[in-house]
Amino acid sequence: MALPSPNLDDRRFQQFVDDAKRYIQQRAPEWTDHNVSDPGVTLVETVAHMADQIVYRLNRVPEKNHLAFLDLVGITLFPPSAARTDVTFWLSAPQEEPILLPVGTEVATVRTESEEAVVFATERELTVVPCELRNLVVQLSGEPVSDRTTDLAEGKDLMCFAEATRPGDCMLFGLSAAAPHCAVALELDSRVDGVGVDPRQPPLVWEAWTEDGWTACEVDRDGTGGLNRPGEVILHVPGGHTLSRTGGQEAGWLRCRVTEPLPGQPFYTTSPTVRAAEAFTIGGTTGVVHAETVYDEALGESTGLPGQRLRLAHAPVVGDTPPVLLQTAEHDGWTDWEVVTDFAASAPYDRHITLDAATGEIAFGPAVREPDGTLRQYGAVAPKGAVIRARRYRTGGGRAGNVARGAVQVLRTSVPYVSEVVNREAARGGVDAETVEEAKVRAPITLRAQERAVTLRDYEELARRAAPETARITCLEGDEGEHGAYAVRVLVVPQAVPDPGGRLRFEQLVPGDALLRRITRHLDERRLIGTRLAVGPPFYQGVTVVATLHAFRGVDTDRVRRQAHDALYRHLDPLTGGADGRGWPFGRPVQSGEVFAVLQRVPGVELVDEVQLHPADPLTGKRGDPTNRIDLTPPSLVFSFDHRVRVIGDKT
Repeated sequence: MALPSPNLDDRRFQQFVDDAKRYIQQRAPEWTDHNVSDPGVTLVETVAHMADQIVYRLNRVPEKNHLAFLDLVGITLFPPSAARTDVTFWLSAPQEEPILLPVGTEVATVRTESEEAVVFATERELTVVPCELRNLVVQLSGEPVSDRTTDLAEGKDLMCFAEATRPGDCMLFGLSAAAPHCAVALELDSRVDGVGVDPRQPPLVWEAWTEDGWTACEVDRDGTGGLNRPGEVILHVPGGHTLSRTGGQEAGWLRCRVTEPLPGQPFYTTSPTVRAAEAFTIGGTTGVVHAETVYDEALGESTGLPGQRLRLAHAPVVGDTPPVLLQTAEHDGWTDWEVVTDFAASAPYDRHITLDAATGEIAFGPAVREPDGTLRQYGAVAPKGAVIRARRYRTGGGRAGNVARGAVQVLRTSVPYVSEVVNREAARGGVDAETVEEAKVRAPITLRAQERAVTLRDYEELARRAAPETARITCLEGDEGEHGAYAVRVLVVPQAVPDPGGRLRFEQLVPGDALLRRITRHLDERRLIGTRLAVGPPFYQGVTVVATLHAFRGVDTDRVRRQAHDALYRHLDPLTGGADGRGWPFGRPVQSGEVFAVLQRVPGVELVDEVQLHPADPLTGKRGDPTNRIDLTPPSLVFSFDHRVRVIGDKT
């Protein structure tokens, strides 16, 4: 079978003629005779015949010419993106001196017989600062603070809040030092007086005082059950934690604040107490990237001529800011050069270079002869003989870095007193480099859209170009009542890696603010004046399937139940679900008959007895009445929420 040839232009003779006649109606409406007998129409058909021959020959250019054409119009391959996540370094025991983790500290996943280890490196320096408890302060709602440090030292039972606890009551812990990005453990000894609350979901929030005010801390573990029993609370202190003065005492403050209970959530009937408290630093968290950082790579010497090209030793280059820091050795030391997209706006003395991230090729500005015969230099030329080096760049990236939560467990760089590492969230953002075939598909869309957004397809293409690491992007006409007239709604589904077991958590499908701002800024510069822009996540409609199955005689019912659950989560998945496995289509309804078919294909299922669908709220967990069909609005996607499957097997 012959390889399919590229079709660069699919227009034919009659389409050229029809387009010309429509154009005539717009520009020369007095010309009404469009019959073949008209001399003007004869001329139009002659030109259309010539254009048809040109298109015929164009569609027979060899593959090499096709790629050369794409190169001439500026179509370059997209480089890979590197996955990123946060990794917590846990100490073997509290230390008296700060523990420094330098930039480039390597961690990795566990290597197996079938998979190589995926290596990550820290992007910034992390200092695990030791601390201890210095002050204990109680602040009741609407009242001044009360220092209870002395009472705590005497071993008295202190009420954490008011006896009749109210929302807004706080207990503040003053640390001896600020501990940004650190994991702080609070050991509390108390009497079980905080009755009435659910230990699994107490109406409490832990916060730290930062440069931006009180900021929520992530609770890694609460062994006190909401201050109901002696235990340990481990908090991940946010960055920006700083010393501040409260009640006349300067410390790094953490606080436990009582919140309004949710509907149906039990509340404190009396205040819990504490008789002893201790604080210490047990770890720290920093960001890591799935890419290798290359430092001080020598590239050679400058020829002193315009348009010099050099190539990095490692490619592709991971997109960064800047993607490469290039320097030249001149009489006053090392001089930095700025990476630009092109030299169109570069003056003769601008230290600009371009970088092809896919190949690692670096180019200095060319000299171009202008129409008047003068020679213009675009961008500066490095002095002849100057040593050129790449001070820093990253290489690697790709989808392999998108590992699940808890997969990073190996510390490759030896760091004293660090006993283990773990990523508390999945790594995401890794995208493989674009292939030539993918570039050929993208090229016609890019040439049509250029750098302006007019149609919905244009908005989709430009949004994907701004954030290639997103899983799905679609654009719809905005609702006039909600977004105003002439609105475009851009729905963004972020990349998400399922937890072990193949389950997605709802919070993984909510795009971050930084991602939404990047897409909004990119589209805002290219939209038509007067067009309103709304960028955000889709609406996720939770669906709970309640089903009863009959298994064949002798089949393990537990295995059938697990496989039925897997089939439901796999089919009702916003990223990989649906009939084609490319993600559940936007606005497509969920029907019980389709779920019947999915369950019937599960190995070991003899009969699907009953299937009921329940609409559910993924945030509150509230389910609706059973139904056979759940309709979705156009900006909606489905989300699997706590399916229930009962399997009836052979009891003999």
